[in-house]
Amino acid sequence: MFHLVPLADVSAKEVESLLDAAFGTDRHGRTAYRVREGMGIIPELSFAAVEDGALVGSIQCWPVALAGDDGRHIPMVMVGPVAVSPARQNIGIGRALMWKAIEMAANEALMLIGDPEYYAQFGFDAQATGQWRLPGPFEQRRLLARNGAPDRAGIVGPR
Repeated sequence: MFHLVPLADVSAKEVESLLDAAFGTDRHGRTAYRVREGMGIIPELSFAAVEDGALVGSIQCWPVALAGDDGRHIPMVMVGPVAVSPARQNIGIGRALMWKAIEMAANEALMLIGDPEYYAQFGFDAQATGQWRLPGPFEQRRLLARNGAPDRAGIVGPR
């Protein structure tokens, strides 16, 4: 059985290896990396799933903001990547990590880039994100938010 610990309790090298296994070594070119470029994770919202002393999952959360076309900057939290070891998928690790981050984020506006069919179970949808832009290519239907994310035009980037 796995248990959740602060991400800071595991080595960065282990996390990078897990992310490579889950998403491939070419993951650094994705738009999500551009959105959070130059930022560090939010430690109190980032967790690891550990099983028998081994890292089997992780979630990272990042401080981002919507720079609105109206001049307002609205702080948000970007959730992800959520990674689970390929050998340990489909047993609830990813769901446990998501619910823990959501619980700890309380009333923060959350956003992510992901599959709406999966993230709907956590209350994420694309209702507020139709006018958002990102610093790279993305599928609009995969730009998701929850917890009162701003419904206005602008670009999402680091806080």
